[in-house]
Parts: sequence; C-alpha cells; structure tokens
Amino acid sequence: MKKKENQNTSWEVSSAWYDQSVGETGHYYHEKVILPNLSRLLSLPKEATASYLDLACGQGILSRHLPKSSFYMGVDLSSSLIDHAKNKNTQSDHTFIVSDITKPLPITKKDFDFCTIILALQNVEHPVKAFLNAAKHLASGGKLVLVMNHPCFRIPKQSSWGVDEEMQVQYRRIDRYYRSMKIPMQMHPSMGSQSPITPSFHHPLSAWTLWLHEAGFAIEWMEEWCSDKVSTGKHARREDISREEIPLFLAITAFKQ
Repeated sequence: MKKKENQNTSWEVSSAWYDQSVGETGHYYHEKVILPNLSRLLSLPKEATASYLDLACGQGILSRHLPKSSFYMGVDLSSSLIDHAKNKNTQSDHTFIVSDITKPLPITKKDFDFCTIILALQNVEHPVKAFLNAAKHLASGGKLVLVMNHPCFRIPKQSSWGVDEEMQVQYRRIDRYYRSMKIPMQMHPSMGSQSPITPSFHHPLSAWTLWLHEAGFAIEWMEEWCSDKVSTGKHARREDISREEIPLFLAITAFKQ
C-alpha cells in the first residue's frame, strides 16, 4: 500500500518545484516553441470566444495564454498543482478541478471546441482513456491537440546523444523504440536515492494513432518541433545541425468524428 501511495503523490511532492520551474509564462521551451505553435494550432486569437478543456493542465500555463473572452476548464490529478493554477488565475471564465483524466470527469459540458493535453501523456498509463474523455466532452468536429516529448527521439533511458569524432557529427542514439515501456524516473536526480520516483510511459507512433482511432478521432495534422537554441564554442556547428535535425516535440491535431 505504501508504494502505491508514493506513486500517487509523486507530483504532490514536486509540485512546488514544478510550479517554480514553469512560472507565470512557462519555461524556455514553453515560451519559445510550444506556446507560439499552440497559438497557431488553436487559431488564437481568431477563436476568441472558443471553449477549452485542458487535461493534465498542471499549474495552468495554457490558461494564461488564452483570450480573456474564452471559456477554459483545467483538470489535473494533483491538488497542489491545481492550487497553484487557481492562485495564478485572473479570469472569471477559467476554472480548475482536481480529477483523474483517465476516469469519468465531474464535468457536464459536452460541447468544448478544443481539448488539449500538453507535455503530460508521458505520465499517463492508459492514454486511450484520456482520449475517450476528450471525445465525450468535445463538440462534434471539436479538435483535440496533443503535444508530447517526441516518441521516436526522446525515450527516457533509451535515447541519448552521441558524437562521431571522425565524421564530426553529433547524432541521436536510440536503443529501444517499438515496444511500450514503463520507465521509473527520478523527479530530482540531484537528490539521488532520496528523489521521488514517478513512472514515465513510452509508446510508438503506431500506438498513438490506434488509440486516437479507437476513441473516435480522425488525425488532421502532425508536426515536429525542434529547439531554436544556438550553440557557441568549438562544437557549435555540429550541435546546431543535430538540434535542427532531431525534433524535441511531436504535436498531433485530431477531430472528433
């Protein structure tokens, strides 16, 4: 029982650290890569009066980048992160609730225009259940937008950078990919054995397309987002080339059929 409790509260233990890391406007990749691209995929500010269901919303970073006239509801399992989200909220039509996104949600609205799951799917053991919830609460033709760590190139403990000195290139090494994996991760590696442990879940692209289909979605679009950082120093050129060639994030948009 104790082990199960620790797994359930791992994000509670790290909520203050995570809130500080993301802050009011987001961490570096939120600001430079994810939120600008999300704005385009969500047609902001064109859809100024649209409604948004944000599953696994964390401390509500998306809510603070939506038009003031939008209706927003954020859902997360961590009550501490929801508290952080509420404390940062300034919009009357933005609400937050504590709930497991893979179980029936305490939400009556079933005609949201958009549903988002941003950088959270790696923490969800059964993603198809979250997709089914999204379908249940989206309007017909509503759009589901997923942003995840790239499932081909960013696999915890199974992918890494390598350098070929003879060819003067930096490359991405992939040790495993096709099988789904549950990978225990230290939330604070610097703490060593004292760090809280949380599971990270890896799935191949074919699994994501299957689950979206099973939940009643048709994939509209897929994008791969790279880092915009620029290196300096002796190895800058090969680092910049590899950064431009190996994407960090995968975004998928799908319509409820």
